[in-house]
Amino acid sequence: MRGSLGRHLPGRRNLALLEVCVDDVLGLAEAVAGGADRVELCSALALGGLTPSPGLMAQAVDCGLPCYPIIRPRSGSFCFSEEEVETICGDIRAARALGLPGVVLGASRPDFRLDVLALEEMTQAAGDMDLTLHRCIDLCPDVEEAVQEAIGLGFRRILTSGGALRASDGVARLKQMIAVAGGRISIMPGSGVSVDTWPLLAGLGVAEVHASCAVALPSDPVLRAFGFETGAEKRTDRAKVAELKALIA
Repeated sequence: MRGSLGRHLPGRRNLALLEVCVDDVLGLAEAVAGGADRVELCSALALGGLTPSPGLMAQAVDCGLPCYPIIRPRSGSFCFSEEEVETICGDIRAARALGLPGVVLGASRPDFRLDVLALEEMTQAAGDMDLTLHRCIDLCPDVEEAVQEAIGLGFRRILTSGGALRASDGVARLKQMIAVAGGRISIMPGSGVSVDTWPLLAGLGVAEVHASCAVALPSDPVLRAFGFETGAEKRTDRAKVAELKALIA
């Protein structure tokens, strides 16, 4: 809940809290075993993350970590119709009813600015849940305006790569966002964060970091031929979680 996350508040235990994104129950178990501090719960991470199933959300409730589902009903743009916003709000209410403490949200206008009206509806549906604004902000033409709007909407953190494909390439914009935030909202670097790229981000002094800590899964040619897998599947790995957590802590 907003303002009541106890020991999971940024900076309470580590120099930086580690959030790990997962898209199945096996990945969730790996994140927990590796010592993640928080989980972003998704489906279809290969598409940037879509709304997880009710069953996965229900299993996450008792995993021992705060789990925040991303609420994104489809791949593609973040421009949502009225009907899609209604779907999103229904999914938010479902996550809230299950007892999940937070949600990850985002919505854009056709010009890539934040869709403040749609986000107001979503945040109202979330009630007192903790709110993360996702990487739709990386498409915004005026990042300073977007940070101010996120603060006004009640978001507690912004997940961002600094407008680059990988956070380690977006350091300049991340610094700009941190300056605009002025401690009023957490700027959480994500995308491509690993033990190899963390040294490029460590100087930012952020309180939270987002990573997948994933490894490639073996591919089955028969499953690929039938279209049941792409051959590029990955899953969170407990050893990678532990290694990154030790580095940032």
